[in-house]
Amino acid sequence: MDTVAVVMQQPEQLALSRVELNPAGDDDVVVDVAWSGISTGTERLLWSGQMPPFPGMGYPLVPGYESVGRVAQVGARARVDRGALVFVPGARCFASVRALFGGAAARLVVPAKRVVEFDESLAEQGVLLALAATARHAMAAPDAAPPELVIGHGVLGRLLARVAIADGHRAPVVWEINPGRRDGARGYEVVDPGDDDTRTYRSIYDVSGDGGILDRLVGRLASGGQIVLAGFYHQRLSFDFPPAFMREARIRCAAEFTEADLAHVLALLRRGALCLDGLITHRESPAEAEGAYRTAFNDPSCLKMILDWRNAA
Repeated sequence: MDTVAVVMQQPEQLALSRVELNPAGDDDVVVDVAWSGISTGTERLLWSGQMPPFPGMGYPLVPGYESVGRVAQVGARARVDRGALVFVPGARCFASVRALFGGAAARLVVPAKRVVEFDESLAEQGVLLALAATARHAMAAPDAAPPELVIGHGVLGRLLARVAIADGHRAPVVWEINPGRRDGARGYEVVDPGDDDTRTYRSIYDVSGDGGILDRLVGRLASGGQIVLAGFYHQRLSFDFPPAFMREARIRCAAEFTEADLAHVLALLRRGALCLDGLITHRESPAEAEGAYRTAFNDPSCLKMILDWRNAA
């Protein structure tokens, strides 16, 4: 069995290629992918060659961890219905190329326990479940406080604000330096950082990916406040110690989402507390994948680019 997949041959060199799939086992399902999202965080680093050392890293590779599709085949021990619409957070099913994270393909072989069934009404918006769960995970640590300030109004910044509000917390302020990205707020305020004089934020969530921003954020903290690094950073992070010392600042990293985070987000969606509208702005066919990736990484008007695999050979 084989499939068509996006393959990064090396940094800034991408092609749509036919690749061999590993055989499906009794615990696996085969998923015919309908849509996959392009991540402007981790996938940008894979594209640029700036990804730090990571388990399984190397080229050529199939990227992607935001896939949605239909279950086409079910293994003997798999507990998923054939025909179910599922979210797939990546796969490792390719015989001849690496999978980091392996979701950008027309067909995937995945352990049944890794796929998540969701409501049909979400359709293509299911690709956003990974980012919504990532936003939830950032707020779910035992010592976490909900965000009072979010840095960046991309998809993850918007989801941090939306999930916080859906969970019943006070709406955060969101900083955005690009005027073209300040629209689309739902129940919260988006401002230019230069127009905000507040220096008493108790919790600041950064999704900018800017490794040089820490000193600026420390200066906006209340005493004992916390900075949550919820983006992905390829450069070394540093900060000036005395201001952080005087504020007894805390800095926390937020990592990958868990099954519990996905379940929480799905519950919010089911009861109508969370909405994913307005976040997918661009769509392309896999045949135009190279241009789609460049648009996703370089066009500020592109919040989320998805590839539509439904007619892929």
